[in-house]
Amino acid sequence: MNGNSNGFGSAGAVAATEFVRRHHRHETGENQCSSAVVKRIKAPVPLVWSLVRRFDQPQKYKPFVSRCVAQGNLEIGSLREVDVKSGLPATTSTERLELLDDDEHILSIRIIGGDHRLKNYSSIISLHPEIIDGRPGTLVIESFVVDVPEGNTNDETCYFVEALIKCNLKSLADVSEGLAVQDRTEPIDL
Repeated sequence: MNGNSNGFGSAGAVAATEFVRRHHRHETGENQCSSAVVKRIKAPVPLVWSLVRRFDQPQKYKPFVSRCVAQGNLEIGSLREVDVKSGLPATTSTERLELLDDDEHILSIRIIGGDHRLKNYSSIISLHPEIIDGRPGTLVIESFVVDVPEGNTNDETCYFVEALIKCNLKSLADVSEGLAVQDRTEPIDL
């Protein structure tokens, strides 16, 4: 499992490892790489999940998505066409919703087409409650598997995808934590 520790103690690292083992199973084939990134967010799971579960609105927190058009209801098999902002080696991505579990807070997608190099890409993102600084927080884990493009190494491919995921999860944290601060009703001593 890659990604920075985000201040985990040994108990937090053990919990994250157990969540990856339980919820993030990927069949990794020949010439593919797989990894997981972990992020702690200072916002409760229901708030973070309200952003993550919106398969039809990834641009709410994913900074590289300029537009998304979803087809059908938010159910397994639904498709979305994502337009990617300039500056990345991609313009569009067609993605299918593989899993949406509101009880366990797990979402999985598979890229099935588009103009990019992420062939046979699938990801799983799971949210887990934890206490951060004495407040309800969220442990977010996102894992993936993808083909290693011709001319690239396994390490280069994993590094690139991990960097994208880290950026997305940092943005998810920024948006979620901003909303959490707005929702606080207890007095703040100045």
